[in-house]
Amino acid sequence: MSAWWLVGVLVVLLALFGLYLSMTAGRIDHLHKRIDTSALALDSHLIRRSAISTEIATSALLDPASSMLLADAAHRARTSADAEVDERARAESALSGVLCAVLSPEDAAFVSGEPDGAAMLAELQAACRRVQLSRRFLNDAVRACRQLRGQRMARTFRLAGHTPWPETWEMDDTMPEGLVAR
Repeated sequence: MSAWWLVGVLVVLLALFGLYLSMTAGRIDHLHKRIDTSALALDSHLIRRSAISTEIATSALLDPASSMLLADAAHRARTSADAEVDERARAESALSGVLCAVLSPEDAAFVSGEPDGAAMLAELQAACRRVQLSRRFLNDAVRACRQLRGQRMARTFRLAGHTPWPETWEMDDTMPEGLVAR
């Protein structure tokens, strides 16, 4: 009788251990899906920000030099969508830097006083804010996934399978002062 009791306890413990491993693997899978979704959202917001930047650059609301700088940076950011992550992050950071240089509070006040200028700046401000939020969500999901995958049980039993190690998205996403003051 006691041997069967011991076997029953071992079976229950093994079942609970298997359930724990299954739940942990499911959570890792869920975090990877969240990373993919967040990366797609960030990608769409970055493309939208570069499109609005191009629209502002071609609207003749800025001086010619600023328009050329902004159009070039927006074009580089938009065409880097298929590039490596580091190259794309540099292009997007460069666009952020140009936006900060071109849209000082005085320049933003001038642009918003023109017809359609206020609407374009409001759209750019929303796009910049969405980029910041999307990047924050992506990096939070990556940190959570890395923490979970770093646990001893997850590493030992290879609960993430052959999925590549997730990386954070590092870029300068500073909001231009002219848009913050609005």
